[in-house]
Amino acid sequence: MDDELDPVAQTARWTAAARARETERPDRLFADPLAAHLAGAVGFAILDREPAEVRANPYLPIRTRVLDDWLSHCVADLAVTQVVLLGAGFDCRAYRMPWPEGVVLWELDVPELLHLKARLLAAAGAAPRCERRVVAVDLTSDEWPTYLVRAGFVAEVGSVWLAEGLWAYWPARAVERAMQDIAELAAPASHLLTDFVSQDFLESPWTASYLRLLEERGTPWRFGTNQPEALLAAHGWRAEAVLQPGEPGAAFGRWPYPVAPRSVPGLPRSFLVHATREPENLQED
Repeated sequence: MDDELDPVAQTARWTAAARARETERPDRLFADPLAAHLAGAVGFAILDREPAEVRANPYLPIRTRVLDDWLSHCVADLAVTQVVLLGAGFDCRAYRMPWPEGVVLWELDVPELLHLKARLLAAAGAAPRCERRVVAVDLTSDEWPTYLVRAGFVAEVGSVWLAEGLWAYWPARAVERAMQDIAELAAPASHLLTDFVSQDFLESPWTASYLRLLEERGTPWRFGTNQPEALLAAHGWRAEAVLQPGEPGAAFGRWPYPVAPRSVPGLPRSFLVHATREPENLQED
């Protein structure tokens, strides 16, 4: 069944397995009851082949919890009703999170992955808690904004965009193009929730062996930025929060490593980002 997925799409299985393992913990940061079903034996096998330090790293559960909290704030407190998941993979937020009435959630990813996901969800008898619309499209193509609008997205209405674990796999030009596309679709005061690795992460001797492993698997990491604020500002977004795992608001008692200030150069880093769309920049870019 998984032969149809390319190596990058296969990482959805790995991520689902990691979410399932987090769900089993008594101190879990979130509960994803469908994750084990979506991961399947394939996903757990991929996860268990990871180096021990990767399996033990709490970054994924911390990232998921932070993005969950920000997303809940946007829809519950700020009354945003349009949610777009870019590179949705086996994400189950439509099924596991509480949603206010009127929320519409779009999931965008490659067709073969979403078709597999649909079969697995149907077999589990899963029902979403909000209106869920699936958009099967290659996000690195020029076509995905048109597909999203055809699926009912209204660019003039506020929205929240979530891209989790996506950009590292893309070349810089594709990331810049996607940022431009999102900016053109996002109304003023819309929100972008995402994460980045730093450029230093991709060049550090401490991460070199793991990056070689990713390359060998056919899932190389290509993009990083040491200044996510500047990247976003170039496309009309204002960073409201940029957190490193382990900092206040992104630790939850689970981050075991020291957190160096960003003023210390050359260290591999990850960033969790909440940005809002700047009205005055909509006609620029």
